[in-house]
Amino acid sequence: MVFSSLVFLLAFLPAVLAFYFLMPARYTGGRNAVLLAASLIFYGWGEPKYILLMLLSILFNYLLALAIENRKDRNDLAGIRLALVICVAGNLFLLGFFKYTDFLLQTVSRISGSGIGLLNIALPVGISFYTFQTMSYVIDVYRGTVKAQRNLLSFALYVSLFPQLIAGPIVRYTDVESSLSCRTDDSHRIAEGIRRFIIGFAKKVLLANQVFVIWNEISRTDTISVAAAWLGALAFTMQIYFDFSGYSDMAIGLGKIFGFDYPENFNYPYTARSITDFWRRWHISLSSWFREYVYVPLGGNRKGLPRQIVNIAVVWVLTGLWHGAGWNFILWGVYFAVILICEKLFLLKVTEKLPCAFRHLYAMVFIMAGWIIFATDDMTEIWRYFSMMFGESGNFIDDTFLYFAETRAWLLMLCILCSTPFPAKLFRAARKKLENHQKIRGSIEIPLFLAGFLLASAFLISGSYNPFLYFRF
Repeated sequence: MVFSSLVFLLAFLPAVLAFYFLMPARYTGGRNAVLLAASLIFYGWGEPKYILLMLLSILFNYLLALAIENRKDRNDLAGIRLALVICVAGNLFLLGFFKYTDFLLQTVSRISGSGIGLLNIALPVGISFYTFQTMSYVIDVYRGTVKAQRNLLSFALYVSLFPQLIAGPIVRYTDVESSLSCRTDDSHRIAEGIRRFIIGFAKKVLLANQVFVIWNEISRTDTISVAAAWLGALAFTMQIYFDFSGYSDMAIGLGKIFGFDYPENFNYPYTARSITDFWRRWHISLSSWFREYVYVPLGGNRKGLPRQIVNIAVVWVLTGLWHGAGWNFILWGVYFAVILICEKLFLLKVTEKLPCAFRHLYAMVFIMAGWIIFATDDMTEIWRYFSMMFGESGNFIDDTFLYFAETRAWLLMLCILCSTPFPAKLFRAARKKLENHQKIRGSIEIPLFLAGFLLASAFLISGSYNPFLYFRF
């Protein structure tokens, strides 16, 4: 089940809201039970066989966190470390088995020519996200950052809460610890959550789904001009942003409705003026996770420049692998590792002397090239597309480019505009001017957001393409 589906919008969500808000706010445990049951139904809608796997992961990490805390009380350092090792090894084995076994077998088979058969293991949806959440929780208990959660229902809800279960953001336990035990109904928070959900819904359906048509058509064409290839790269660049940031907005909005504050996952990444800046703004919860639980424990930047370079390389190879079991994802991670290391060594010093527009152009060229690697799982196809981007066809403009430039230029311009802070700033300025006129503001805002919701719903009904790209990770 996805947020931008009629089943979710017209059946699942209204039913959950009704059961949740019919339960008095003072019965937090009852409301948690409603959300847990809803989350299990949500997860099991597409693949019920993997509910047991997620529940086993929840129980495994819940017991290990309790074991670590109990051994702390007895100063059993060996037992504490053993429990942590079991946690990390167990979670990585779970993730590795389901996500990378067939990839490893396929790689060995190709290298050795042995023709090893694949196990054809289906990837459980969301396993990369909930595995990272449970690992971070146990590590935080080990570090003493948080106390172990004694209530199994509350811990299960933290891991499985449906707004963030499938594709994040990756929520640390500290972000929601207090909300798990005590929440109150706040009309302003609920209204903000509804607005945020509608914004994300509109991003996904009105922008991501529509711009996909350009990328899909261009990427499937055998020979295209330089301009068409870059136009396709721009289309995918916008598609993946509005697809994933739209999902994050919907998740954050739903969290607010139910009384949870999830971390922001995007901060206008396409306004970045370097690749370093871009990765501070894109998928912030994942970048923060790797920094906190991999980069810093490896030594970060505390052990000299050579060690820092190695740490950056390790983190980015792992980041590529996290996104998928494919050589294109490993190449994508290495690609950004090389650029980030170059920026660390000398490139930022060079680009900082350039005008802002050139710095932004530099960043976007590398970002768009990176998305081509990310989007294409065939290494030959990656090379083919890059060749077209850089002039192999000898043709700068062709009919494909002219067709999309004439028919979809408005859509790309709208996407570019909406990827900047300008619309949000304009909206906030308008709200501020009307802050002393609540009735007038409400009479404008409510029809505006309702119209956005209805328009996106109409496109959803008439459209055929609607998956979330990050569901496969």
